[in-house]
Amino acid sequence: MDASLARAGMVDALRDAGRVCSAAVEEAFRAVPRHLFLPGLGLAEAYADEAVAVQFAGGVATSSASQPSMVAIMLEQLDVRPGQRVLEIGAGTGYNAALLARLVGPTGAVTSVDIDEDLIDRAAVHLASAGVDRVELVAGDGALGHAPGAPYDRIVLTVGSDDVRPEWLAQLAPGGRLLLPLAVRGSQLSTAFDLGPDGVLRSHSVRSCAFIRLRGAAASPDANTCLDGIGVALQVPADGPQPDAAAVAGALADPRGHRDCTVPLGSVDVWDGFGLWLALTEPGACRLLAVEPQTALPDDLLPLGAGSGTVGLVAAPGAVPGVAAVVLGGDDRAPLRVRASGPSGDALAERLLATLERWGAVERPGAPDWRFVAVPRGIDVDLPERAAVVDKRHCRLLADLPGRTIV
Repeated sequence: MDASLARAGMVDALRDAGRVCSAAVEEAFRAVPRHLFLPGLGLAEAYADEAVAVQFAGGVATSSASQPSMVAIMLEQLDVRPGQRVLEIGAGTGYNAALLARLVGPTGAVTSVDIDEDLIDRAAVHLASAGVDRVELVAGDGALGHAPGAPYDRIVLTVGSDDVRPEWLAQLAPGGRLLLPLAVRGSQLSTAFDLGPDGVLRSHSVRSCAFIRLRGAAASPDANTCLDGIGVALQVPADGPQPDAAAVAGALADPRGHRDCTVPLGSVDVWDGFGLWLALTEPGACRLLAVEPQTALPDDLLPLGAGSGTVGLVAAPGAVPGVAAVVLGGDDRAPLRVRASGPSGDALAERLLATLERWGAVERPGAPDWRFVAVPRGIDVDLPERAAVVDKRHCRLLADLPGRTIV
């Protein structure tokens, strides 16, 4: 297979799928040879629309080359212009930095920071092999940005973050754009924020994504609580009620029956469609994740084995134990059901189905329909009555659906 033909095929597919939209992003993809950033892979693998893990620690991936379609989506969100100064946090293989260098052109500047010096060294080799010499590579903690090169017109993270760091805001030029995979109550959303004159960030676009999380000063603790003896982990929002793990495990082991979902719901909707709605509108929202090949649950709540998961509601701390969760199957054509568990499971199941109906009534919004406002700590703004509020350490995140009622 010829490399130029493989690259052209990848770009044609991205354009036809609507991932590559602008002429500038298309030109960058056609100009930068991805296979040179993934030495050791065959051309078919290098130009496949797949993420490629490039570094591991303890059997867990700590860096990857992102899926080309996701790279394209984020570059379109970032809207880089010639002559701009761009800071990238998470150098990876150097491929994204090479695309950015093409977009800013000879009058712009790209700085790429990574916490791992080995990755920086390898990215330097890849960039040199591709003939890209206009990227400054910095070994450092991306949580701190890179103040010597500030201010930046664009700051982009290619790693997931739980928060909006004040260092990034301080280094962003007035009217600049910050793009990051932001954790929002269990979902990860590629969110493009524009910095307003009042110091507040307002989202321009939102897309679903899945990235390896930041390490270093901005590393977040594992949000999952393993439920002893059943091979399932519980995930609840950090800013919400924290239920008793033993009570949840006991409730899950006590199934009380199923109810059919009254609104069409596919497995994709469970995460960043209905799942995001549930997490932003219900204080008892939770996610259940299978962490063993086979769980010890008495039925098929998580039939797909390790790595599968679902969303639901869990009883408040101190209340009568119970869980209601969506039952996933392997066939999207089959209607999904809600499983009630524990003494208060039936009531929770009714509440979960009512929440599902509200989501359906506002036309089943997904991640791209939401708008977010990130208000840094220390700045006072009037909170819209209908907005959902997510409290983070460095900001308050306001979530809204323009033209639709949330609460």
